[in-house]
Amino acid sequence: MDTRAFKRSLHHSERYNRRGFGLGEEVAGSLQTAYQSDLIASLRANGQELRQGRLTVRLAEAFGFCWGVERAVAMAYETRRHYPTERIWITNEIIHNPSVNDHLREMDVLFISVEDGVKDFSKVACGDVVILPAFGATVQEMQLLNERGCHIVDTTCPWVSKVWNTVEKHKKLEFTSIIHGKVKHEETLATSSFAGTYLVVLDLAEAQMVCDYILASGSSADPAERAAARGAFMARFAKASSPGFDPDRDLSRVGVANQTTMLKSETEEIGRLFERTMLQRFGPVNLPEHFLAFNTICDATQERQDAMFALVDEPLDLMVVIGGYNSSNTTHLQEIAVSRGIRSFHIDTPDRIGPGNRIEHKPLGGELDLVEPFLPEGAIRVGITSGASTPDRVVEDVIQRLIALSSP
Repeated sequence: MDTRAFKRSLHHSERYNRRGFGLGEEVAGSLQTAYQSDLIASLRANGQELRQGRLTVRLAEAFGFCWGVERAVAMAYETRRHYPTERIWITNEIIHNPSVNDHLREMDVLFISVEDGVKDFSKVACGDVVILPAFGATVQEMQLLNERGCHIVDTTCPWVSKVWNTVEKHKKLEFTSIIHGKVKHEETLATSSFAGTYLVVLDLAEAQMVCDYILASGSSADPAERAAARGAFMARFAKASSPGFDPDRDLSRVGVANQTTMLKSETEEIGRLFERTMLQRFGPVNLPEHFLAFNTICDATQERQDAMFALVDEPLDLMVVIGGYNSSNTTHLQEIAVSRGIRSFHIDTPDRIGPGNRIEHKPLGGELDLVEPFLPEGAIRVGITSGASTPDRVVEDVIQRLIALSSP
């Protein structure tokens, strides 16, 4: 499929909207009531700190809703206002935050069901309105909705669209896109649908495996060893590569892109690793023919991660990270705290705290776990941050519960 041609035709359709409906002022009050917080505004004005009895709360300098998320949520509210009687669907979730999605359900917005990673569009009919979420949708989903005669409201974050443009450039120049991301994440699925030949790597360790294979392909290894290495490689990346992927053919020209919510420092290191690898394999003169530099790291992701690194440098007794359990950017904030050895708790809603001195949280890479007692005795300093899909109102509710727990 010529994705660029399809996007051009879609963007010129009268049934496609990616700019909103000019109803910002009309929905501003509803958004403020649902998501903003006077307490958080007060903390921001007070150096990101709150002291209440034995409790000191330290907020990260940057946290919570990013511009792309605010835009997506506002467009969803505008859509309901613009289409007061039509059926409105969202392809899975508008963002990875349960409270925001629940608010939309209360506005009679329907959610496309997902089973085993496959979305069921069977109930979506001609004339229905379908909102594409902040992390985008695949080309195939857009094409299906367009052919079905739906009104499409596209809230895809511009930073995500920038990554799509990058992998489309790779495709045009016949480079393989190395995508740093999570194979089943909606954003990575969407990005790979815009790519030509692609390979998804989860982390630096997987990237190193790919680079080791590239360097080995230039050696005079025994054919049997090469065949075994190829088999092992394909088994490892069978579900993380484009159809017909051939590592011996498709890893000679690569460009790097990323899921925008991945850990920035790791994405940068992966980019440097592939550049060094292609330099070693093909030499400095030929490097431009085999490696494309990249710049697809989201500013908001970077700001929140930088703020988290600054916060965990402070003396803290524990850390609370707030955000959806399926939120990639929130998980990476938790990784930063864990890497510093700080006692850290990832929760998706304030209801995970209490009753009593307890917390139900999701350890990094684990299942939900109940901890009691949660807060230690005596004076306590708690660091707090939240993912880009978490409203200030949710952060306020968490702080209020911490105050209640720490009070006599």
